[in-house]
Amino acid sequence: MPDALPPAERLLNLVIALVNTQHRMTKEQIRTSVAGYDHAASTDAFERMFERDKETLRELGIPVVTVTSAAHGDDLGYRVDPDAYALPPMELSAAQLGVLALAADFWQGQVLRSDAARGLTKLRVVGATPSEADTVAGLSPRLNPAGPALAPLLDAAHDRQVVTFTYRTASTGEVRRRVVEPWRLVASRGGWYLVGHDRDRAGARVFRLSRIEGPVRTVGPPGAFTVPTGTDARELVAVAQRGEERVAWLAVAADRAGALRAR
Repeated sequence: MPDALPPAERLLNLVIALVNTQHRMTKEQIRTSVAGYDHAASTDAFERMFERDKETLRELGIPVVTVTSAAHGDDLGYRVDPDAYALPPMELSAAQLGVLALAADFWQGQVLRSDAARGLTKLRVVGATPSEADTVAGLSPRLNPAGPALAPLLDAAHDRQVVTFTYRTASTGEVRRRVVEPWRLVASRGGWYLVGHDRDRAGARVFRLSRIEGPVRTVGPPGAFTVPTGTDARELVAVAQRGEERVAWLAVAADRAGALRAR
C-alpha cells in the first residue's frame, strides 16, 4: 500500500487532471489515474475523499463542473471549466514588481522561500522589463527565520485545529507542554509570534515561535474552534513585546561592536 499523499498535493493533482482532460473524467478514471486517490482502502473511502476534495476546490473558486454522458444520463464525469478558471490578462509595472520582489525577500530563510521564488519568477514574465527602474531597490525586510513550527501552525490556524507543542518561557526559562487554539500568526520586530487561546491557562496568549522546542502536533479534528470576533492579534503581540522589554548592560571590548555603538 503506497503512502498517502498530503491533501494539498492530492488537490493539486486533481486540478491538473481536470484542467487537462479533453472532455471529462469519471470517478473511476480519477481513482485509477490521479495520484493520491489510489491508496483509498475502499470505494466508500474514495467517494468520501473525492466529494470532500471537490467541494474544497469549489470553495477555493475553482469551477469544477459535472458533465453527464450523452448516452447515459446517470454516467457522471467532471472537469474544470477552462474559460471560468482562466485569469484575465495581467500587466505589472516596475513598482508593482518591485513590491512583489520585496515580499518574496520576506520569505528568504523561511519554510516557504522556494514557493515564493517560483511565484516571483512566473510573475516576472508578465511584469515590466528589467531595465525599468525599481522604485524599491535597496530595501529589504528583516525577519529572523521562524523555524519548522511555522508551516504546521499556518495549516492549523487555517483549519481551526488545536495544536500542542513544548514551549520555553522567556521570563523564567520554564519548559512545558502547551495546548493552544491557534488564531493568528504575526510577524513583528524581526520575529514570528503565534496568537491563540491557551487551554491550560484558559486565556489568550502570545508565543514566540523561536521558543517552541520540538515538533508542533495537531490535536483533534479541524473546525474545533472559532476565533473570537474583534480579536486584534497585532495589539496582543505589541502588549506582549512591551512586557518583554528589559535593560541590558553590556561589556564591549575596545574597537568592537561598531554597529551597536552607532545605534
